[in-house]
Amino acid sequence: MSTIRFEAKLVKIGSWTILRLPKGASAKLPSRGMVMVKGTINGFHFQAALEPDGKGSHWFRIDKTMHKAAGADTVMLEIEPVKEWPEPEVPADLKKALTSSPQAHTLWNNITPMARWDWIRWIRSTKQPETRRKRIEVACSKLKKGEKRPCCFNRSMCTEPSVSNNGVLIEPTQTK
Repeated sequence: MSTIRFEAKLVKIGSWTILRLPKGASAKLPSRGMVMVKGTINGFHFQAALEPDGKGSHWFRIDKTMHKAAGADTVMLEIEPVKEWPEPEVPADLKKALTSSPQAHTLWNNITPMARWDWIRWIRSTKQPETRRKRIEVACSKLKKGEKRPCCFNRSMCTEPSVSNNGVLIEPTQTK
């Protein structure tokens, strides 16, 4: 796949700084769901998981290091999808549940990193602690049964509760 080049503006949603891809750039990606990319932002190299915004495009969080390295709020990006997904950071509560369930833990270690990203996205896509706890229980139960992915999970919806509502990225309250 060829490099996708575009200009975008960093924006704020709550306390998060994000970059939303223009729809034309997003349309060149291989999936409406999460896509792993590598590239540059104003020349600074990065790798990131692009999350779907629930409106046909993608976005990703800009951390302080990336923002400082970019040096501006309007940035030029060059990205390309990568096939090899890095290991996701497993939340402590999920890690604890997996280690207490050998069967679930074994399958967890045998599924692809992309499948692990899906499980984590599904688990974290709620604001309610009780719902999250139940999802971890369900994930372990399904993994014990050999299920490699969460069922009934719309991969093209925005799943980050800090910046979304009903599966759609919230409109920025201010630009950076």
